[in-house]
Amino acid sequence: MEKNMELSLLLDFYGELLKEKAKTATEMYYNNDLSLSEIALDMGITRQGVRDLIKRAEGTLYTYEEKLGLYKRFVETNRGLEKLRQKLSETKTLIDSNVQLGKIDEKISEMTLLVDKMIEEE
Repeated sequence: MEKNMELSLLLDFYGELLKEKAKTATEMYYNNDLSLSEIALDMGITRQGVRDLIKRAEGTLYTYEEKLGLYKRFVETNRGLEKLRQKLSETKTLIDSNVQLGKIDEKISEMTLLVDKMIEEE
């Protein structure tokens, strides 16, 4: 399942760089959850032809990712944002419970460091 999600996102990032037929078959397979047989019928080619199209497209998508790294950067950014959301939630809890200002300042410093690290990685 995780591979399907990854390939669906790779299609979002790099799909326009694929040949139209390969893009269509790969989108039908990963985004529309159609079987190879259903795609073959719709495209008027053999099931094996569809499989070959999709496998070549997958290889091309992974090559683009290896060279450009958009998916990796997207995942890392989302992880950083999730950490930031967690720190914000912790800070809100501290504020709501009227905890010492020093603790709040500490949480704000942690969030600042997270943001700085994310910016440096850009």
